[in-house]
Amino acid sequence: MNVRRYALLAMLAGAALAAVPVVAHHSSAPFYDATKRVEAQGPVTKLLLRNPHSFLYFESEVNGKKVEWQVELGPAASLTRTGWTVDTLKPGTIVKVNGQPSRADGSFGMCCAKVTRPDGSPIQPGGRVMEEQQPPR
Repeated sequence: MNVRRYALLAMLAGAALAAVPVVAHHSSAPFYDATKRVEAQGPVTKLLLRNPHSFLYFESEVNGKKVEWQVELGPAASLTRTGWTVDTLKPGTIVKVNGQPSRADGSFGMCCAKVTRPDGSPIQPGGRVMEEQQPPR
């Protein structure tokens, strides 16, 4: 092979590798049931702002038992653009969360959730209600 063919192959391989992160993002459909909604309310235990997904943890009572919910949120970069910080939901803050439940039996997970104060008002004063975009399927 000549040098031009090697250069062309190298460019094509580089372009294919650059596209991998775009293709690698997964759908939530295997993990969460988009045909159902679940709502729970309780005090925040922690908020983790991380990329590619942040997580909100809070406690609630289900069938007379205390459980900890794990809510998958968007990336920290998106949340911080809307004004969220690690201090937005301090432990003990009461939240109401409505989202798609986890498909895993016995688990208490949600995604694509709307997070509000118990009365339905936004978490941020004068700000937006945190609501996840519907992920592509």
